[in-house]
Amino acid sequence: MTASELAGRLQSELFASPEIVVTGFATDNREVKPGDAFLAIAGARVDGHDFVVQALAAGASLAVVERPVDGPHILVDNLVKALARLGASFRDSFSGPVVGITGSAGKTTTKELVASALSPLGEILKTEGNRNTEFTAPLLWPQIEPETAAVVVEMSMRGFGHIAHLAAFSRPTVGIVTNIGHSHLETVGNRDGIARAKGELLEALPSDGTAILWREDDYFAALQSIARPRRVVTFGASPQADCRMISYEATGWETSRIKGFYFDLPWEAELPFIGRHLAMNATAAVAVAAVVGVAPQEAAANLIDAELPPMRMEIRSWRGATLLMDNYNAAPGSMLAALETLREAREPGRKFVILGDMRELGDYAAEAHRDLGKRVANLKFDGVLLIGPLLTEFAVPEFGRHRPEVGEDASAIGEFLQRVRPGDSVLVKGSRALELEKGIPAEDQP
Repeated sequence: MTASELAGRLQSELFASPEIVVTGFATDNREVKPGDAFLAIAGARVDGHDFVVQALAAGASLAVVERPVDGPHILVDNLVKALARLGASFRDSFSGPVVGITGSAGKTTTKELVASALSPLGEILKTEGNRNTEFTAPLLWPQIEPETAAVVVEMSMRGFGHIAHLAAFSRPTVGIVTNIGHSHLETVGNRDGIARAKGELLEALPSDGTAILWREDDYFAALQSIARPRRVVTFGASPQADCRMISYEATGWETSRIKGFYFDLPWEAELPFIGRHLAMNATAAVAVAAVVGVAPQEAAANLIDAELPPMRMEIRSWRGATLLMDNYNAAPGSMLAALETLREAREPGRKFVILGDMRELGDYAAEAHRDLGKRVANLKFDGVLLIGPLLTEFAVPEFGRHRPEVGEDASAIGEFLQRVRPGDSVLVKGSRALELEKGIPAEDQP
């Protein structure tokens, strides 16, 4: 769009030639491409206004700023509010289904699965990567094309009001809450707070919208109450679920097969990953597609085309051993699910686990790491490496005499892996901040 159109959609003042063409957006001056509008985000540690000159030199067509700068720019009153106005201006012209997705775990995986399940409708626009914040989520909407059939929006939560803000300009017609776990307890206090914050998506649905909820969630009743009187469709494994998974089978390290029913309609699918917890996300995707008019079996057949982002049960080979890299993030629920996936694997080799601390758990951190230690000790893997101060302090004592190995950071992984032989399998999982994948040595090292 032209600089003039962009300024109009931001409802802000232009200090540049109105004919300048903007072809994209960048939030980091190091990632600017020619033609981008550089968004100067004033963060807690880094202020984007200090890098406007570098962004323009890298080819940015202009900057969007909250205070005057040298060079072509659009001056906004508040960047978050201005971007919301931008997103809303494009959302206003779209009449198809919009699926909003939030939850403590599984958002990005579910987003990819929902997009695949909806593909029979036509072109599906979806959140790129994990661009799901108040700064990046609005940038999805300028990508709307005339042939776009549906939009799938991932919504992050960093405190009360965040999801309400994202939903205000995205205006979802279908809302999924994947689960209520323990992530971000530091910001909302407890799981009740998490449920309230995630429930903002359900409150934003129109009166004829549909809420998609996990039937076995501890907070199902609370979320159902928030959603009413809107329609509620449930997914799960219990007989009470409207879209229920009745069987799951891992058919290898990288594929699995599930069967289920949407009410009384049977469906089955092959999935390009393993993990019963990820298969539950696939069940949610079938439910969403059915709600917006895709036949359940047709939706299920398209799930094989979903592409999970890196570090979600990603399978790698290392010296003949199999590494399960589930290292995007870590919370109690996802930790236990990944451990169960490794335990259920039918391969005959030995099984090892490398686990890192779970972050952002607030006052629940000590209890969560003790519980994890107790669970891992009971599963009796062939070798365990725990990395980080929380696991060292709280999980290690739960092992009794058979104490695991410990490390301060990812550098401890290389030595631990020296005992692994071809045919063995190793789960690597921890919070993203630990970057455990960096500890995996190259295969050609002695």
